[in-house]
Amino acid sequence: MSSTRAAPLAGLLSRDSLIVAAALAAAAALAWAWLLRAPMAAMGPPPLSVEYLIPAFAMWAIMMVAMMVPSAAPMILLHARVDKAPTAAKRTRNSLVFALSYVLVWVAFAAIAALAQAMLIRAGLVSDMALSVGNRAVAAALLVAAAGYELTAAKRLCLDKCQSPMLFILKHWKPGAASAVRLGLVHGIFCVGCCWALMLLLFVGGVMNLAWVALLGIVVLAEKFAPPTWRAERYVAAALFVAAAAVAFA
Repeated sequence: MSSTRAAPLAGLLSRDSLIVAAALAAAAALAWAWLLRAPMAAMGPPPLSVEYLIPAFAMWAIMMVAMMVPSAAPMILLHARVDKAPTAAKRTRNSLVFALSYVLVWVAFAAIAALAQAMLIRAGLVSDMALSVGNRAVAAALLVAAAGYELTAAKRLCLDKCQSPMLFILKHWKPGAASAVRLGLVHGIFCVGCCWALMLLLFVGGVMNLAWVALLGIVVLAEKFAPPTWRAERYVAAALFVAAAAVAFA
């Protein structure tokens, strides 16, 4: 069963999937380069204004690409390997459509996150400079909420889909570009269901704190790449509960 749950990455890099792999690597690299070279400064326009929301949305969208594309790479490359389109060009097209549809779900999440950021700033719960929660109690509550979600059946269900690329593809794959769109959207929805609570923790360490962004990205990678029998989410939950106690009582 373990061989069907996760194919080795080297085995996924068939001739037809090299273009897809290069596109994924380029997208993630460009996103991280933008975050490293042009972190968003404190915004002058008032929250909930169009002038504020557009750059906030752009920042969140790029951040989601940087954090989530690497963790989705095995699924996307597996799609490129098993697609049965008659030509290499069509197989590459279908897999890129699958990847773009996956990213589109996270772009939609970025829009919600940007709006939430503006509302939290307006309510005085998040600093407009560091984009982090200044109240210890609120920060600890976010950590506890994220830890609690790690232990829910919904988290386990969504994480199972992300940890088992072969089973997911075999269950949902159908030929054609339209099916690739549907498959990418479904995978993206499961991925958001798996990781949305961890994304809320960006407001704890600071949305503009790239070390914190990278740490959360590593947690997402570790959860998705760990064998399902390890129940990695339990260790993440324990760490978050400890962090919540440290924040509340330090």
